[in-house]
Amino acid sequence: MIKKTRFWYIVLTAIFFFLFKSAHARQASVYPGNWWVDMKNPNLQLMLHGDNIAAGASSFKLIFPGVTVNKVHKADNPNYLFVDVTIAPNTRPGNAIIKLVEGGKPVTKTFGFKARRPGKGTDFAQGVTSADFIYFLMPDRFSNGDESNDRIAGLKDQTLNRDSIYHRHGGDFKGIINHLDYLQGLGVTTLWMTPVYINDMPERTEHGYAFTDHYTIEPRFGGAEGYQKLSDELHKRGMKLIQDAVYNHVGLEHFTVKDKPTKDWLHEWPTFTQTNYKDQLLMDPYASPEQKKIMSDGWFVKQMPDLNQANPFVANYLIQNAIWAVEEFGVDGWRIDTYIYNDLEFMNRCNKALTDEYPNITMFGETWVHGTANQAFFVQNNLDIPFKSNLQGATDFQTLFYGIVPALNEKFGWTEGVNKLYQTLSNDFLYKDAMRNVVFLDNHDMTRFLSQVGDDADKLKMGISWLLTSRGIPQLYYGTEILMKGVSNPDGWVRLDFKGGWKEDKQNKFTKVGRTSQEDDVYELTRKLGNFRKNSTALKTGQLMQYLPQDGLYVYFRYDDKQTVMCIMNTSDKEQKIEWTKYTERTKGFTKALSVTSDQQFNLNGPQTIPPKKMWVLDLRP
Repeated sequence: MIKKTRFWYIVLTAIFFFLFKSAHARQASVYPGNWWVDMKNPNLQLMLHGDNIAAGASSFKLIFPGVTVNKVHKADNPNYLFVDVTIAPNTRPGNAIIKLVEGGKPVTKTFGFKARRPGKGTDFAQGVTSADFIYFLMPDRFSNGDESNDRIAGLKDQTLNRDSIYHRHGGDFKGIINHLDYLQGLGVTTLWMTPVYINDMPERTEHGYAFTDHYTIEPRFGGAEGYQKLSDELHKRGMKLIQDAVYNHVGLEHFTVKDKPTKDWLHEWPTFTQTNYKDQLLMDPYASPEQKKIMSDGWFVKQMPDLNQANPFVANYLIQNAIWAVEEFGVDGWRIDTYIYNDLEFMNRCNKALTDEYPNITMFGETWVHGTANQAFFVQNNLDIPFKSNLQGATDFQTLFYGIVPALNEKFGWTEGVNKLYQTLSNDFLYKDAMRNVVFLDNHDMTRFLSQVGDDADKLKMGISWLLTSRGIPQLYYGTEILMKGVSNPDGWVRLDFKGGWKEDKQNKFTKVGRTSQEDDVYELTRKLGNFRKNSTALKTGQLMQYLPQDGLYVYFRYDDKQTVMCIMNTSDKEQKIEWTKYTERTKGFTKALSVTSDQQFNLNGPQTIPPKKMWVLDLRP
């Protein structure tokens, strides 16, 4: 009896598996999953993925008025087809019918052609400029607004443990929406999050940089519906949305890695080869070609295969995904991850495709390099070199590494201390427009700024004051304003939860009552400067004039024909006398200065001293 039962169990299991496989075989996927009529570029390349669909390539049909199939490409892998189509002007929105053969059986699918957002790329995708103030956060670590999506059945990572710095913590889009009042109260105009696409990896999925499907928004954050809701809520408030783009690599579990469309979809080596991380190779006139190739084509880490952007199908897949995200969710700007490791010619093409479609959209790239010339190489610059980048701006590691950090940590010297900040800014002649660089104090990959300055809250306040008054686009990493600290070894310690974002939290740092007096002091400084900046033409778009630092005292002005803001930074350990007459070319016509962060008022004709480790931001008045 047992043997007979076992026999029928095996038979029924086999039948079920066959039926499941057959049903699954008829679930061909189309990427992108939808598109729009009246795009400026009428051409679209569809990627279809299904069981042996290349066998029926000759019978492929896409039926929709105004849409023409130009070519059907077979890939190396018979499970893929690439289809080039053209969408005629004045094509009306609706659902196309796609007919194909999958697994030897005919399959019919629908494909939606939507009407574009109002304005067709001019009323949204507004771009992020020096008039903005960016707040950067990790959705998993900011606030949990919807506990129902903390775990999603079927995904490989089922961790949910706030006691671990590597496991998921449950933060999501709803949690961010719940605290938009907090962000707007700080003076923030723009939200940038770590990536929002699904990372169906077995571990370390909290950071988001290992995509496994470019057309699925992370369901543990709230999925596409939640992302659209967040975008809408931001735009209702007049705020903007930056999306974090990752073009260089994908996660090891990405479907195009597990089932590669073409033999050269990835950069692959006889044995695992990691990038050498040396950006100098890309600009060095004496560089070894072999080492240069390793820099660009080596893998970032073993879990993130390197995409071959020279493959035209890869390039189209990535570029179309970027355009899809902007049109689908109303993205205003892009931060581009690991910019220096991409194929730079591809990046020029990708950037241009976005600006062609959305003239106001902006992009800045992560350029973790050392040296202002190195950084300028990757953006629009004034250099006479063979490669000319069209990237608008960079994450300005130079004003961080060789600017504000040594300014606050080193003793003053001929080339030390705050002189390094002065020197770094003096190299802005390299950039076409340095105002498009994003200035910051820390991020998710590095030691938090408070820890960098020895847990000195006065130095942190100076850093924040510089951040919100310097040239460029200021970016604040979540929690810096409430004294969050941590050393990035390992990186999980700089990615801790914002206290108050979970209902079980005993402290709520989103509220004044939940903050210590010192935390609230720094928060208030940030809030006052952030909101002053919102209405300050000088800080948003004005010019910068800096004076040679003397004995640790550094003075600079932000100004235009409407306003002049004087910034005085005393990085020394002693009080410093301010001699107003040294700065008459900028103070002429003014008699008093009002502190932006306190009720102090200064007479520009009288003597004044500034205490050690203090920075004043002064609004000059007649």
